[in-house]
This record gives sequence, C-alpha cells and structure tokens, in this order.
Amino acid sequence: GDVRGEAALVAGAHGTDLGGRTDAPTLAGVLAGAAAVVTGNTAPAHLAAAVGTPVVSLFAPVVPAERWRPYGVPHVLLGDQDAPCADSRARDCPVPGHPCLNTVTATDVTAAVEKLIAVTQPMGET
Repeated sequence: GDVRGEAALVAGAHGTDLGGRTDAPTLAGVLAGAAAVVTGNTAPAHLAAAVGTPVVSLFAPVVPAERWRPYGVPHVLLGDQDAPCADSRARDCPVPGHPCLNTVTATDVTAAVEKLIAVTQPMGET
C-alpha cells in the first residue's frame, strides 16, 4: 500500500502524519521524545530502542524474537511466535490470512502501551 496514505489513515484527527517525511536522524528525535513506540519488527523498532524508548513490537516470527526483538529497553512483543511462518525468514507472508498477527487487536496494543508507560514512568509523572 501507499505508506503516506496508510500513515495518514492511522494518524486520523489526533496524530501527526510523518509517513515518508523523516530521515533517520529526524525519526530518531521523534522516537526519543515518545513515551512508547508501536511498530513492526522494523528499523523504527530498533531505532527507538537505540534512543531508549520502550517498544510495542508487532512481531511476525519469520526470524527468532530472542535475536531480533528490541534490545535494551522495556518492550512487549505481540503476535503468535509459534505461527506456521516461524523461522521461515520470509519477506512476504507465506501463510494465507497472516495468522501470526491477525489476532492482535487494538485493545492488545493499547494494553501493551499502557503497561510500558506504567513501568517506565513513576506514578504521577507525565
């Protein structure tokens, strides 16, 4: 799909659409200012970890999580790590229906973000 169109859809009326508008240093600055980041197992997840920001990773198990998860920061991995695509190293989902991530709900993501924020920010601090 069109990354900028998808980013605009996700941003809606309450977010800022930065899809396709940042280089790596600018993105690092944005991620460093976030309380938590929700992303796939992609460069932004690792860039967020590098600047110390907690990560909720929508993690397809095509590579092992123990080697490819965000490192050195609080994180939550969402997705079925035992799905049929596990360890396949596939770039495109080889399993109809994308079963590793299709059961992850918006509620799951919200709960993971809330958990990370509660762990990383002392009570009363915003």
